[in-house]
Amino acid sequence: MIKFAERLQELRRERHVTQKSMAEFLGIQMRSYQSYEGGDRRPDYEKLVALADYFGVTTDYLLGRSDQRG
Repeated sequence: MIKFAERLQELRRERHVTQKSMAEFLGIQMRSYQSYEGGDRRPDYEKLVALADYFGVTTDYLLGRSDQRG
């Protein structure tokens, strides 16, 4: 779970996007998004896929199952 949180935060910062913008993109409260990056919550399947598509990476990369982004 920590790997997901770290990768999500890294990808967001690389794009210079705020947590608020990401929450709006996903249609969730900012606190919920912050919980993703904090490692306290996990996104559901649809949001995981949306995040992978947004950042142009695989879900396996986001989940820490692969070190290859694409």
